[in-house]
Amino acid sequence: MSKQRETELYRPGETLAVKVWRGNANGGGFHAYTVPSQESQTVLDVVTWIQQNAEPTLTYRFACRVGMCGSCAMMVNGEPRWTCRTHVKKVIGDKPLEIAPLRNLPVIKDLAADMAEFFDKWTAARGQFQPSQSRDDAMAAISPDEPRRAAANAAIECINCAVCYAACDTVAANPGYLGPAALNRAWTLQSDVRDDAFAERLDAVSAGGGCFNCHSHQSCMTYCPNELNPTASIAGLKRLSAFSYLTGGKSR
Repeated sequence: MSKQRETELYRPGETLAVKVWRGNANGGGFHAYTVPSQESQTVLDVVTWIQQNAEPTLTYRFACRVGMCGSCAMMVNGEPRWTCRTHVKKVIGDKPLEIAPLRNLPVIKDLAADMAEFFDKWTAARGQFQPSQSRDDAMAAISPDEPRRAAANAAIECINCAVCYAACDTVAANPGYLGPAALNRAWTLQSDVRDDAFAERLDAVSAGGGCFNCHSHQSCMTYCPNELNPTASIAGLKRLSAFSYLTGGKSR
């Protein structure tokens, strides 16, 4: 990028050129804004400034502002990111900063995507814990070093921000695919010795739209803000499914 062009797009203490997607489920497009630039400015700061000073009807989501909840996820220059963690200086390129709603999800309005299908797929993958004991039973003693517990722990910090879902090219090509977050959740439960829905869940994640649709591009791992690896979790489900098939339905 030329020095002159960089000066036009990002001038610390002066202005920043921004394009924000405006519209709804029926369509829309990018609108251009000029935003005051600041040191340590995040993309969420930019969106907030536009809403407060230039476009009061701009719709978007956020909550914690400190990189914990994931609700502020959006597409930034074509990549899914938590906007509260994304500093403008790190993503500004040779074009105006471009902010859009998460890919692979329907748009409600402007930068707010409809998360319903994301959570519907979580349900379809049997992502709910099914206890094998009641509250009257003694609590199960599980060592953190036990292999299955370690496998669950490695994948359990997902907070449902849908960044991996937006990053997934398989979801883009196959809307029926359950997606990396739902399958990652299923893997943590299949690795939990306390869960009692192993066989039913394995059927769910092995069916059409399940784990065998994954092509291991690892976009989910690349973009996960919590540095999880859903691709590895999905590979684990593939192994469980193949073992079950080869052993005539034997489970754990």
